[in-house]
Formats: sequence, structure tokens, C-alpha cells
Amino acid sequence: MGSAASAGLPRRVHAGYSLGSLATGAFGTVPGLLLLPYLTDTLGVAAGAAALLVLLPKAWDVLVNPVVGRISDRTRSRWGARRPYLLVGGLALAVLFGAIFAAPFGAGPAAGAYVAIAFLATATAFAFFQVPYVAMPAELTSDYAERTRMMTWRIAVLALAILVSGAVAPLVRDAAGGGVPGHRWMGVFVAALIALGAVGAFLGTRSAPQGTVGESEPSLRAQLAVAGRNRPFRALLLCFVVQSAGVATILAGVQYFAGQILRDPATGPTVLFVCFVGPALVVMPLWSRVGARLGKLAGLVVASLILAAGGLSLVAAPALPAVVIYLLVALLGVGYAGQQVFALAMLPDCIEYDTVRTGRRQAGVFTGLWTAGETFGLALGPGIYGLVLALTGYVSSSTGTAATQSDTARLGVLLGFTLLPALLIALPTLLLRIPTNPRLAAPTPASAVDHAVVVGTKAAEPHGKGTTIP
Repeated sequence: MGSAASAGLPRRVHAGYSLGSLATGAFGTVPGLLLLPYLTDTLGVAAGAAALLVLLPKAWDVLVNPVVGRISDRTRSRWGARRPYLLVGGLALAVLFGAIFAAPFGAGPAAGAYVAIAFLATATAFAFFQVPYVAMPAELTSDYAERTRMMTWRIAVLALAILVSGAVAPLVRDAAGGGVPGHRWMGVFVAALIALGAVGAFLGTRSAPQGTVGESEPSLRAQLAVAGRNRPFRALLLCFVVQSAGVATILAGVQYFAGQILRDPATGPTVLFVCFVGPALVVMPLWSRVGARLGKLAGLVVASLILAAGGLSLVAAPALPAVVIYLLVALLGVGYAGQQVFALAMLPDCIEYDTVRTGRRQAGVFTGLWTAGETFGLALGPGIYGLVLALTGYVSSSTGTAATQSDTARLGVLLGFTLLPALLIALPTLLLRIPTNPRLAAPTPASAVDHAVVVGTKAAEPHGKGTTIP
């Protein structure tokens, strides 16, 4: 990595890079929020079939993301290895996203099949944007604290993207008349937001140091083997994938929870999103201070437990006043902000750990696997929620309005939104441990970073370039 990449980055680069979260936030939020209800309550697709339709296209990214990582590692251009994909992949993502909700076949099985194909194409385009985008911080700077600052900027914009896409998209749909026409206009709105983020990230990082994309292993299989030997990366990835599934289960249930539990299908989803994302924007600087004081790993565990506690408390929602429910959702937002910041800030540390260990920088491979896992987790959420709905007897509709549901189906709506995601978020923290040595709980140089205290890491490994301390 060049020396320029080691210096502090100007704020315009932080801001420019963070704009890419408009694209990742919109694509990560809106399908998880609206696609399952779109299939069950507008296109008339049965809940079980709808669960598969939202799961399988994104599960495809588990295969394609590592390939995209390898391709971007080997790309050489005057714009660097990653930036060309921000523009091309991002614009393709915008166009294809709008196509998901075009509904050329009306309602019924053909409409469901069309959505699955369009969603598959969109997920592929997303891989070509997200993998290079996530790989960039490891090459823009080698400074531990600088990466945390970059992730703070990125997650702040991500929270804004979730707020705008998640809260405004349903309003656009309803303002356009709901049903198929409303979803078409909503698709256009979100596509414009994605295009803005992609172009903004491309232009905003034009003055950033490109860093060094080191020599890669000769084959994809060899690269995957390298990632597999990175124990800190494996543990962090597994934790993040399961937690992403939990977060996505919450997102998938917002529309159903608002309609069946809050009895407010019109404004409930928007208010829930404001309560979820608004606190995240406020507490982001506080999480940055927690990371500086306690270390990223401790911050990740604390934030995850807060997120899980909020979800578990919502089990009592049918007996609670609406204002208390919204306050508990705000608690979810506080935990979610920290969980995202610390997990993403630890990823470049794991990449740096591997660079020290092997002498090769292969950020594309690690971020390819990371984004594949994250995407799979985000796909699992709606799939899991749809399965819960199917098992509890949820009745689909092709009218654009949810059908009347049984008490059992309403219980499925509740538990899928509360208890189930709380377990998915809390249990993976058992993969991690907080170091008892105070020196390791605080930020340290790249040769001794938080990733070294993930369970499974050896006590000390000589790498020929110094020693990594657990």
C-alpha cells in the first residue's frame, strides 16, 4: 500500500465514499421490507412460495460475490481496481431494481416468476457494486482509527438511506395508488436513489489514494482457501451473517407488524422506520467513542445485546401502548447502529491480518465472501419470516390489501418480528469473547488488532513479519 493511503484521509473522501451507502442501504432495505408483502398481498403468491422467491435470487450471491471479488482484484484501470465498478455496477443496479416492480404480467404465478428472475439479475448487479465498494477501505488507509472513522461516516449515510428508502418508499407507493401502479412508482423512486449513491461514490473518491492491490493467489479455489485459514475472519463472518438474518427478519416483518399488531397499515411502517433509524443517526458519534475506549470487539458485543434486548421486549407489544412500542423500536435502532459500525470496522482489520500473515493483499476475495455472507443473511431474513407466516396459516391476497388473518397467523407475525430475530442476533455473540488483558481491549496497531481476540485465534503466530498478539 502506498504511503498516501497511510495518511489521514480528507473529509471529502469520507463523505464521497459514504455516499455509496445510499445504494447499498436502499437495496438492502426495500426488498427486505416490501418485496415479501408485495408478493403475498399484491401479486397473490402464497407465503411459502414467496419466501423461496425472495431467498433464492439473493442466495445466488453466495456464489457470485467471491468471483466478483477476484475479478476486481485483477482489474487495472486509470480509475483504480474498484472505482469502475462503482459506476457501472451501480447504474445497472438502479435500472434492474426498477424492473423488479414493473409487473408486466399482472398478478399470479407468472408475475411471481418474473419477480424472481428480475431479482436475480438485480442481485448480480449489486454484487458488482458492493464487493469493490466494501473492499476499498482496506486500500484507502492502513490506519486503525481512520477505518473506524470511515465506517462511522458510511453507517451514518447508511442509516439515512434506510430512513429515506424504508420510510419514504411506502409513502410513494401509497401516494401513487398502491397495488401494482404504486409499486412501479416506488421502484422508480428507489432506482433514482441508488443511481445517486453510485455516481456520488464514484465521483467522491476520485481524489482518494488508490492504495495497492497486491498479487492474488492464482485461482479462486486457492483464494478461498486463504480466507478459510483466516480464523478471525471466519468467526466474524459467521457472526455477522447470522445477525444479518436477524436484522432482515425484523425488516421483513415491519409491514405485517404494523398492519396486524399495531393495526396501522397506512402510517405504521413509516413511523416504525423513523423510530428505528432516527436514533441511529444521533448515537453514531457515541458508538465511535465506545470503540475508541473499549475496542471494536467489545462494542460489537454490547451493541448486539442491546439490539437483541429491544427485539425480545417487543414480544409484549399486543399489551403495550403504541408509544412504548415505538420507544422499544428506537432501542433496536441504537443497537443496530453499533452492530453495523463495529462489524464493518473489524473487516479491514481481518484483511490487514491476512496481509501480514501471507504478504499478499487480497481485499477483493475477503470482501467478496463478506458481502456474499451478508447478502445471504439479508435474504434469509425474508425467507425465514415467510416460512413462519406459511406455518402459522397466513392468507395471501391479490387486492393490494392484506386479508383478515387468524389469531395463529397474527402470533406468527409477532414472533417472527420479535423473538426469532432476538435469538438470531444474540446467540452469535457466543462466537466472540472479550479479552481480559486491558491492553487488548483498546485500539492497537495493525499488527495487534481486535480481530485477534475472536474465538479460535491462536495465542501468537509468527508470520515472518512480526508477531500477531491475540
